[in-house]
Amino acid sequence: MFTGIVTERGGVESLVLHPETDSAVLTFSAGAAAEDLGLGGSIAVNGVCLTAVSIADGRVAVDVMGETLRRTTTGELKDGMSVNLERCVPAGGRLDGHVVQGHVDAVGALLERENAGDWDRLRFSVPARQARYIAEKGSIAVDGVSLTVTAVSEPGAEEPWFEVGLIPTTLAETSLGAKAIGDKVNLEVDVLAKYAERLLAYTAAGSQPARHAAGGTA
Repeated sequence: MFTGIVTERGGVESLVLHPETDSAVLTFSAGAAAEDLGLGGSIAVNGVCLTAVSIADGRVAVDVMGETLRRTTTGELKDGMSVNLERCVPAGGRLDGHVVQGHVDAVGALLERENAGDWDRLRFSVPARQARYIAEKGSIAVDGVSLTVTAVSEPGAEEPWFEVGLIPTTLAETSLGAKAIGDKVNLEVDVLAKYAERLLAYTAAGSQPARHAAGGTA
């Protein structure tokens, strides 16, 4: 589990695609994020939870399967690009952002950007399937950064969107500060909203939990 609090900016060193196995190997500099990271450990790269398969001299390599390449921006990373990094939160650690799984739901794009003085307003597109999970003053992870939603499009909008405000620290310490109009981002909506919808769907379908006789077995 992650919290959406980026602790380090990494730099992409290579992305080697393996079409024959529908996979890739991503290597990036991780700086302090590589400290105490063991093989098999989890690290979020632009909000995508990945597993370290090689660690040496501050560099981390991870395997990326086809599902991840298709559902996130990972397959579009280029040498030298900056990525947001976060290690998984330790048991008993402080939850400074919100519950982030590192399971990207969709890819959005930056539609508008406005400097408001001491902060920036950013508007992102979101696929209609995921728009229902985004609520004003709710939480969302954008490229792994935990943010508060400040505005949303109306339900049923032909081109759904949401807005967030970025303070100077976020602009300086994450890759969002350099995003240009049209740039793509990984989006992860609040997991609680997804589970609530799933439970309601089962309730509407009339599904009931199995009942067992006292002392009996399933």
